[in-house]
Parts: sequence; structure tokens; C-alpha cells
Amino acid sequence: MSRPQKSRELTHLFILIFSLAAIAVLYLAKTVVVPLALAILFAFLLSPLVTLLERIRLPRMLAIIVVILAAGIAVGAIGWTVFNQLVSVTDHMADFTYNINLKLEALKPAKSTSFSRAEEELDRLAQQISMVNLDTAPDHAEPRTRKQLGASADHPISVQEVGKSDRLGTIHGVLGSLVAVFLVVVFTFFMLLQREDLRNRLIRLTGRGHLNLMTQAMDEAGHRVSRYLALQLLVNACYGTLIFAALYFLALPHALLWGALAGILRFIPYIGATTAALLPTIFSIAVYTGWTPTLLIMAVFFCLEVLTANFIEPHVYGKQTGLSPLAILVAAVFWTLIWGPIGLILSVPLTVCLVVVGSHVPSLKFLTVLLGDQPVMRPEAHYYQRLLASDAQEASQVLDSYVKEHSVAAAYDQVVVPALGLFEQDRHRNALDQETVNFITETALEQLEELGLRNDEPQPAHPPVETVPNVSSPVSADKQPAPSSGIGMRVVCAPVRDDSDEIVAMMLAQLLRRAGHSAKTIPPQNLERMVAEVFDARPDVVCLSALPPYAMSYARTLYEALRARQSSLEIVIGLWNHSGNFAKAARVITGDEGNPICVTLAEAVERITLRDPSVEPERKTDAGVAEARV
Repeated sequence: MSRPQKSRELTHLFILIFSLAAIAVLYLAKTVVVPLALAILFAFLLSPLVTLLERIRLPRMLAIIVVILAAGIAVGAIGWTVFNQLVSVTDHMADFTYNINLKLEALKPAKSTSFSRAEEELDRLAQQISMVNLDTAPDHAEPRTRKQLGASADHPISVQEVGKSDRLGTIHGVLGSLVAVFLVVVFTFFMLLQREDLRNRLIRLTGRGHLNLMTQAMDEAGHRVSRYLALQLLVNACYGTLIFAALYFLALPHALLWGALAGILRFIPYIGATTAALLPTIFSIAVYTGWTPTLLIMAVFFCLEVLTANFIEPHVYGKQTGLSPLAILVAAVFWTLIWGPIGLILSVPLTVCLVVVGSHVPSLKFLTVLLGDQPVMRPEAHYYQRLLASDAQEASQVLDSYVKEHSVAAAYDQVVVPALGLFEQDRHRNALDQETVNFITETALEQLEELGLRNDEPQPAHPPVETVPNVSSPVSADKQPAPSSGIGMRVVCAPVRDDSDEIVAMMLAQLLRRAGHSAKTIPPQNLERMVAEVFDARPDVVCLSALPPYAMSYARTLYEALRARQSSLEIVIGLWNHSGNFAKAARVITGDEGNPICVTLAEAVERITLRDPSVEPERKTDAGVAEARV
């Protein structure tokens, strides 16, 4: 085993041991760690307010005291209001007994149903059977005497111990809560007071020569968590206010309580919104005599939650969390198991910090891959991987989703052509069996035909005014040039080597026909027949389709054969998705002619369109100037 491999295995083992030890510490020391985590959360939330007060020349310590006092007063006022409302609700529950009994009676099934009649008949039959058994009992049977409890071991006396009320446990719980609140306030105060010093110490402790990475990670984590918490506070406050207004309009008693609970409980992932809707719904059943107000309350919560969760939050939060839905669920379960209900509230901010750190620290990259919401595979890799798995349906979904967001030309240039390049590399390394090769080729052709049926109709428009792109800056497929208003060019797309080159040539022919040109593709075959078939079509332009690096020598051979047959023939060279030196590749294929190459289908369509005689002279001049600069 090589030394680098041993080093990687030791690193992975160290990370595993460290993770297990960290989880154990988080669980065993939660009495101290939970207040510390809450203090970090409040420090992120209150830090912008402290900074704002410092900008108006207020000393930091005084600014921190003002912000903490204001936050404490706000939290205390909300808590006191909620407590008084809850006491009022419990005091008036006896007034709603009549409505509750009335609705329970309405839920009981009618007595005249067939099921109830059958049940009565069965009861009557059971009584008759029991009477028959009593009549047939022997006359000499003596009645059993009832033994008193405690008379034998079979009849023991049950004894129940009644102890005193656990006042000490209650006092301990209250004192524990007060101590936790005190610790949170103290930790928050000192974190806000010495936040730069704590940041520098943490960077020094974890940087180890990677100060830039850790600085970026901490800045991004702080900004993302702070902004997320502030936006979540704003959204939930607006949510609770709207719930209060709707319930007040529906004349539900204690609407302020239900609105406050709705805003507070939405901080809890998954179960918070459901609980916030369930409480006033149950209360409305006891309050109202009919079912209509209850249904209206349920509709209010449902519509507002759908609007908030699916439209408002995605636009307001954006990418602030960077977590996938599954990661949020797993994080909620994990932190709840470790810290209980407080862990459920802290699950999203803590997991955001882990994902941000993982995005900057290479050894923790797996956290971002497992928990982040960014795609872990590029579209071309995803598309090719599904083809390797013989999953044509999901491969089509990847392609269709890219087409919806961009265009067909962009999907060809950014997904299909790079995927075919990966396919060529694996095929030349003999990493694919023949069945897989046939499946990928046939599937790509089928998907090409489907997209061609959808987008292969000519759509005349005016050409763009930009100059022709050079080989150092290929045309983006999202800015596919429109055709001129003329008849168009006769183009032959010739694959230089194999099926992959032919598939790309067919894509180019589709895009050329869509741009208003007459384009056809010839199959790959021996050199003499290809040259003869090219000139039989009498083209204005010939486009060579080649996937690097294996097709470059074949492209040069075909280029020289066409030049030898007709030196004035217009030839466009497509060296698709080539990432090397463009000028060197052009010299390898064309020799001293210096005919520039195209690396994208969009660039090839643009260059062929500019060779159309119907294009304005000014455009041709711009194109010539651009090519001369190359």
C-alpha cells in the first residue's frame, strides 16, 4: 500500500473518530452545550443590530446591553401575553361544554341503521344462549362462596403507596430553566462583546495554514445564518399577524394567542406549522355550534401555509440555507435525538454551518455533498451516468429539464456533446461492453429525433448585430443566431470517424435547418465514398464533425482529401468541446491555411450563416475583421 493511500485512510479514520467523539460530547455535555448553541444563535441574530448602534457612535458595551434588554423585553412581553391567553382559555373551557357534547352526539351513528339492528339481534341471540346454559346446569351444583381479599394467596390485598408531592423535583426544574436562561444571556453578551477575538481564535485553532479558507468559511457561515434567521423572523412575524387578523375576522376568541403561537411554532421544522393550525382548529370545534367556521379556519391555515412555504419563502430565503429537504429532515431528527426539542429548533442553523464549512474545507467536502442542495453532478455527467445505467427515461428527463431552462442548442452543446466525449473516452479505453455501446448510441439518436421533431422547423428572424465569434470565445448556445431572410446555404455535415461524430453532425444539421439552411448528414464510411458523396450533394459549405482527441487525425485526412478534390470548397471544422489550444488544433488539421475551428454547434451555425450570400455586406465585413484578429 502506497504512503499517500495510507495517509488518506488515516485521515478518514481520524475524521470518523473525531465525529463520534464530538457527538458523544454534544450529548453528554448538553447542559452546557445547549445554552452555548442558543447563545451562538442569538449572537448571529443580534449582531447586525449591535453593529447598527455602533455606527451611530454608541459604545459597544452599551449597544449590547440595549439590544439584549430590548430582545429580553420583547420575548418577555410575548411570553407573558401567551401565558395570560392560555390561562384565559383554560378558564373558559367549561363554557363550551354544551357545544362539545352537541357535536359528539352528532357524530354518533343513527340507531335505525342496518348495522345497529344486526348488532341488536346478535345481542338478543347471545342472551338466549346464556339462558339455555343456565337452565341445563346440574341441580346439585353448589354455589361458590366468595372469598374475602387476603384470605388466601389467590386473593391478595392490593396496596398502593401514596407519597408526598415531588416539590423538590419541581423546584429543581424551575431552577434549571433559570440557570439555562442566565447562561444563554451571559454567553450571548460575551460573544457579542468579543466577537472579533473569538473569530480570530477559532480561525487560528482550525486554520492550520489555511487562513484564507477558514476566513471565507466563517464569513459565509455567519452571513448566511444571520440573514436566514432575520428573514425567518420577519416571515414568521408576518405569518402570525395574518393568522391573527383572519381569526379575529372570524370571531374566534383569543385570536391574539393563536396568531402568536402560529408565528412562534413555525420556527420548528415540519411539525411547527401543523401544530399551529391544529390548536385553533380544535378550539373552534368547542367554540362554534356549526362546522362552517372550523372549515374556514382550516382553509385559512392551509392556503397561507401553501403560499408561504412554496412561494414566499423560496423567494425571500433564496439560497440562504443551502440545504436539501432530505438534509433538513435528517438534521431535525439527529439534533432532536441529541438535545430534544431545543435541538429541533437549532437543527437548520447548525446544519447550515456544517455545510458551509464543508464547502471550503476539502476534508469535509462530504458534508456539502450529503447535506447541500447544489447538484453533485454536472448535467453532462448526470446524463451520461444514466445512459451507462441503461436508464433512458431519466436521461431524457435530464435533457428535457435542461432544454426547458435554456434551449435545444444549449442542451446539445452543454450536455449531449460533452457526454459523448466521455463516452468516446470510455469506449477507447475498452471500459464498455458492446451492449452498452449500442444502447447509448441508439438512445442518443432517439432523443435527438424527439428534439428534432419539436424544434426542427425553420424560424426566420433577423441576424444579430454582434461580430462573428472567434475561436477564443465560442458563441453561447443560448444566443443561437437566427437565419437571414434569404434561401440559405446548402450544407453537408460529414462525420470524420464514427457514430459519435455522426450524432453530433445530425445535431448540427438540425440546428442549421432550424436556422433556415438546407442541411444533410452523410454516414461515416471509407474516405473515397465520403468524398464522392459530399460532392454529389453540391454543397456550398461542408462541416466536418469531430470529437477530440481521437478524431483529429481523421479530420485532417478528410480535410486534405476534400481540398485535393476542390481547393475553393468552403469547409467549417467542428472540433466539438475542444479545451486545448485552438490555433494549434487548427494548424494540425488545416496545415498552413489556418482555417479556424468551431468548438460549439452554435458557433458553427453562426459561421455558416455569415457565409450566406444574402447576409448584409456590413455583417460580412465584421466577420472578416473578427477572423483577421484571430
